[in-house]
Amino acid sequence: MSWRSIVATQLIRQVKPVSSRSRGPRLDYSLMIAVGALVAIGLMMVYSTTFDWGYQQYGDAAYFLVRQGLWLLLGVGAMLVMMRIDYSAWHRLSIPLMGGALVVLIAVLLLGQERFGAQRSFLGGSVQPSELVKLIVVIYIADWLSSKGEKIREVGYGLIPFAVLIGAIAGLIVLQPDFGTAAVIVVVAGIMFFLAGADVKQILVGLVVSSGTFLLLVANSPHSQARIQSYLDALNDPALASYHVRQAMIALGSGGLFGVGPGASRQKFGYLPLPHTDSVFAVLGEELGLIGALIVIGLFAFLAYRGLRIALHAPDVFGTLMATGVTCWITVEALVNVAVMTGMLPLTGIPLPFISYGGSALVSLMAAIGLLQSIARGSRKGLTRSALVDRRRRNGRPRLSRISGR
Repeated sequence: MSWRSIVATQLIRQVKPVSSRSRGPRLDYSLMIAVGALVAIGLMMVYSTTFDWGYQQYGDAAYFLVRQGLWLLLGVGAMLVMMRIDYSAWHRLSIPLMGGALVVLIAVLLLGQERFGAQRSFLGGSVQPSELVKLIVVIYIADWLSSKGEKIREVGYGLIPFAVLIGAIAGLIVLQPDFGTAAVIVVVAGIMFFLAGADVKQILVGLVVSSGTFLLLVANSPHSQARIQSYLDALNDPALASYHVRQAMIALGSGGLFGVGPGASRQKFGYLPLPHTDSVFAVLGEELGLIGALIVIGLFAFLAYRGLRIALHAPDVFGTLMATGVTCWITVEALVNVAVMTGMLPLTGIPLPFISYGGSALVSLMAAIGLLQSIARGSRKGLTRSALVDRRRRNGRPRLSRISGR
């Protein structure tokens, strides 16, 4: 059975009361172990990549580690709150959240602070609204798609409003400029749109239009154009790769099988750009070796497996789409970061989830994990599977596209 069919059949399952076993909190402890391991590795890498910088600039080798730890505490609090909130409550909050996201994205363009040639943050770079917008987009798109029913297959109700909405969000992020984050949001939203039952022809049209728009934006951005040209040159001759990629390759190659040891990386000292954020995987590969890098990749793969499993067992389509969106968001970012550091994709500026230094990203990711756990806990007491889906429709009919011939 295809994934789309699994999503669609959420609405035609036999109606039966929720069992007493599903009424209690059913947290996914395997998911929490994987996330905890990634966060622990992340704290270790944050200290390893910033202790020299912190000591020279602030006189405290643990300066950035402490800041990341404080953001982690805030993230854990956000996760606990999201776990306690019944995920179905996000139905009525999705529109205000999306409105707030658009306002904040506009505000950062007008009032934000410029760092590294981009105007995308507040408070000296500590808060990046686009990180929180990723989670809001997942919630809103899941609500919007689950409310359309078979109308999503109609261009006027499906593709056009979907393209306008995602285009507006991605456009505001591109203006910062931040092509990597905009691309992640478009890809994740596109996957959710496909799984919700959109017609394949609409997907193909959207792919062509979005690809054309992306190429047009790149053509008008000398910085992005240089990155892509450097990537294309490296495909023909690895010696022509950008300085960033060459230093990342040196770091990964220096690590060998078991690495040079925690904290012993040499490339992070002035050779590898942004070792604590974009390039943290290269430093990790140098210090922990191929074994350590594979463990991290394996943790992300396991996280993806648990997230999709939660999506498959969600009580309704809204939960299925949200869990899928969160899982795809984390997985896509991890894949892109690793692919960039190994020279498989052009430089994007996307950090490695849970491991790269960054407070806004860490808090948003922890909140997303809390949302996954809320979905994993299942439906509320006394409600049937169909009641959760149909509670907002006066006629009680299902709201997702029918199963296609495939």
